[in-house]
Amino acid sequence: MSRFFALRLWLDGLAAVLLVLGLSYWWLGNVAHEIAGTLMFVLLIAHNVFNRRWYGSLPRTRREPRSLFNALLTGGLLLAMLALLTTSILISNALASFLPPWGGFTVRQIHTVAAYWVLVIVAVHLGLRWPMLMGLARVAFGIRDTGPTRTWFLRAFTGAVAAYGIWSCLVLGIGMKLTMQMSLDWWNFEESVAGFFIHVGAIAGLVMSGTYYGMRLIDFGRRRSRDARPVPTTVSP
Repeated sequence: MSRFFALRLWLDGLAAVLLVLGLSYWWLGNVAHEIAGTLMFVLLIAHNVFNRRWYGSLPRTRREPRSLFNALLTGGLLLAMLALLTTSILISNALASFLPPWGGFTVRQIHTVAAYWVLVIVAVHLGLRWPMLMGLARVAFGIRDTGPTRTWFLRAFTGAVAAYGIWSCLVLGIGMKLTMQMSLDWWNFEESVAGFFIHVGAIAGLVMSGTYYGMRLIDFGRRRSRDARPVPTTVSP
């Protein structure tokens, strides 16, 4: 792994951490929240600069379900990020306080909805790249062999995280946040700070594992369908 590629991974990881950190508005406070969000957008700009060749390769992308889904997902993430950035500027009380106050209650709702949709889409994005991430982790930690015991342990751990993620969705009311519904249930950071981040991490793990295994099932179904097709026979004259 080159140092430049490792730096890119660290920057992407930091952007993900800042995204999760930004969700804890009532713990951070407004100024820290805006600083975290600004740094996240700077890192996202760097991420797109590093991956600019991918955008140029879009016209040559193979028209297969995985590639098309990845392109649509990236487009959805871009739209969600633009909504998050626009609403951030409109409701800013610190870093963009020189601008006239355009944001109201509805803009804040859109800001919250966009933030949680970004969380979900980023998790799906990582789920599509899970084999690559696991390969990088094995290289980083010097793991050369993958025995059945380690494999089943990781699968059991993933299942436990996914199950906890389902519970976390109910605790944080993710469904209501993603559909812009009114909710008075806010996490009490005075009781627990770590609990909030554990729930958010579990939700991300649920989405990532669901994406990874969902794509594996789709690929398996496509292979079965392809293998089941009758082989044309040639009749000799």
